[in-house]
Amino acid sequence: MNLAERLADYAYRLKYADLDQRVVSEAKKRVVDALGCAIGAFDAVPVRISRRMASSVCASGTSTLLGTDTKTTPDLATYVNGLMIRYFDFNDTYLSKEPAHPSDNIGTTLSVAESVNARGKDMILSTVLAYEVQCRLCDSANIRHNGWDHVCYGLVSSALSAGKLLKLDRDELTQAVNIALNAHIAMRQVRAGELSMWKGASFANAARNAVFAALLAREGMKGPSPIFEGEMGFFKQVSGPFKMNVDGFGGRRGGFKLNETYLKYWPVEYHAQTAVWAALDLLKKVGDPRRIESVLVETHEAGYTILAKDKEKWRPSTKETADHSLPYIVGMALLEGGVDNSTYADANLKSAEILKFVGRIIVRENRRLTAMYPARGMANRVTVKLKGGRAVSAEVAVPRGHPANPMSKEEIESKFYGLTRGRLGKQGASAALGRLWNLDRVEDVGTLVGPFRVR
Repeated sequence: MNLAERLADYAYRLKYADLDQRVVSEAKKRVVDALGCAIGAFDAVPVRISRRMASSVCASGTSTLLGTDTKTTPDLATYVNGLMIRYFDFNDTYLSKEPAHPSDNIGTTLSVAESVNARGKDMILSTVLAYEVQCRLCDSANIRHNGWDHVCYGLVSSALSAGKLLKLDRDELTQAVNIALNAHIAMRQVRAGELSMWKGASFANAARNAVFAALLAREGMKGPSPIFEGEMGFFKQVSGPFKMNVDGFGGRRGGFKLNETYLKYWPVEYHAQTAVWAALDLLKKVGDPRRIESVLVETHEAGYTILAKDKEKWRPSTKETADHSLPYIVGMALLEGGVDNSTYADANLKSAEILKFVGRIIVRENRRLTAMYPARGMANRVTVKLKGGRAVSAEVAVPRGHPANPMSKEEIESKFYGLTRGRLGKQGASAALGRLWNLDRVEDVGTLVGPFRVR
């Protein structure tokens, strides 16, 4: 069998009974975290734009635009709900040869599950499946250095998770992958230079296309094959050749990759999480940030390439650029004692005082830190030189939320309430949270969305 067929066979065979209690529990944490992020981003400009567009296509809608009582098609709901999950850059992460935000797939599993009146267990199973496929692909080959966006792997994971919920057979699942992967490859320009609104929409759009591919496959549409190994296929055009041991996937001979993904404590790109913690450690020693004369941030290759290589990172003019700017993030952590979504307000991005401070920050790759990545964390070392000449350093390798330093259930709930209470009210947020913690007992996923209606 070719790779698309082997992945489809895995998706077809995986059953809820194959999931152990740990991965079920961790999957519920990811859903809580993702949907909290989604409601937090309800009023973001790109979300409002996308919701207006999707709301115009609702004649026979079966999937809810989260936060509303408006229904649209499952592919458009996947796009809007996925954009909401991703937009704040506060959802989970997986780092390997290729980075990813696997909870981007939850826009798919929620929207498609609702469209077919699936049970909560079905949504959990399809979510675990999506994480498994995307993370295993990230383990297999780096594509960002070839100019392609990591969301290309989401075409496969979302096509298979949607197909699982749609109860496609093996061949239909294969065709869903063939169609999705051939037609919708995304370029890495979305994360280069000044970042646009589309940074948060890139995976959501890939997932939309993947759901559309699965719906076409259900109706009998065939796609080009072999999509990975072919003369003009993915290996030749995008990734280079790689091998995957599908027999070693979770539920077969291996553990589930969902358990290895990282939650975010701070709303910053994940490679900067440890830089925030290091900056806060320093601030305890420094006290008044006005004592700081200059700052040196030493980081690993991915941290430098993604968060500091471009000149735009020193004067970010968009929220999307700022949450991917290591100098801006470190500067604001030192100035404000933390980072939250207000950190990216226009007033801060335009502040002459803040920009002057950010301009005194230097970022360099440290090969020792690069050698640690990602097996021993994503280390950042921050050194501040104080007026008078004294230098103080702090280094952090493993942030809160990493599997080696996990967030507690109470911390996850606190994050959820912080993101949702202002829009759902305390009672509504509590009701929504209670439903999600009991997702494995929900008989119809459609009943989940009611408590998420924004007032």
